[in-house]
Amino acid sequence: MPFAPSIAQIRDAQQWLGAHLPKTRLLHAPGISLPAAAVHLKLECELPTGSFKPRGALFALDRNLRQGSIREVTACSTGNHGAAVAWAAKMLGIRATVFLPANPNPVKRKNIAALGARIVEAGGGDLAHAFEHAQEYSSRPGIYFLNDASDPDLPAGTATIGLETLEQLPGTRAIYVPMGDTALIRGVAAAVKQLDPSVRIIGVQAERAPSYYLSWKAARPVPTDTCDTCADGLATRTPEPRNVRTICELVDDVVLVSEDEMIDAIRLLYQRERVIAEPAGAATTAAFLKQPSAAGPVALLVTGANLSDDVRARAGLPGS
Repeated sequence: MPFAPSIAQIRDAQQWLGAHLPKTRLLHAPGISLPAAAVHLKLECELPTGSFKPRGALFALDRNLRQGSIREVTACSTGNHGAAVAWAAKMLGIRATVFLPANPNPVKRKNIAALGARIVEAGGGDLAHAFEHAQEYSSRPGIYFLNDASDPDLPAGTATIGLETLEQLPGTRAIYVPMGDTALIRGVAAAVKQLDPSVRIIGVQAERAPSYYLSWKAARPVPTDTCDTCADGLATRTPEPRNVRTICELVDDVVLVSEDEMIDAIRLLYQRERVIAEPAGAATTAAFLKQPSAAGPVALLVTGANLSDDVRARAGLPGS
């Protein structure tokens, strides 16, 4: 299986993470369900830092600390991965530096700062410049660049979501997964397909950041010039070739959702289920409403709850 963890690695990650992170709730969502498809929300937004990211960051950082001398961990991020790395570094007792694009989500920037990480804003409106700065800085001895898109240990942590979902929802027929840099969907799909290949894995991308959707369709990397979306967690434009090979192997379908569809889904989740979700976290609900699974129990991953004030206002949610 290309660039994806084995079931043994995933179970090892599940056992280790179980001592540090709670199992997240799987909430039945009658306000979103259809007669033929009962929807359940996997509330990853309830983890520390308000997103699923600590699963991968904590597991990967621990594994690398065991293998050698690391005095500092770095990350480049639009926000949630950076907060997770800062949190993991604080948990494991080392320094963290997080490289962000210019004018990042202020809520996510505040989360990172509150966790004690040093922040570097590295020009440009997306991750490209931040990545270059992080990579250059991390070339120094003793610095571990925990790159969400390419770290080999990280997907075993995210894969534990797949194990939990199948344990909590026997008979699951489809799982909708937000698809940014693909670490999440590669992990979840690897776990699920090794246990029950009949479960459909449906990736979700923003229409305005479709690089991995285009790559999945073409079965080769297809970069885009921009990734201008309110869903900063989905804002990728330069696909990694190994990631593309893996999603082509494991992902059954990919759905694109518009900005308005994600905003509508944020509003719907709050009004009907009292769940707060950021655009990337609500993207799976938007995709299900746009392209419902045929039948059977369905799980939608709600991956983050770090809403900026402008998105909150657009969705008509009360202030934070």
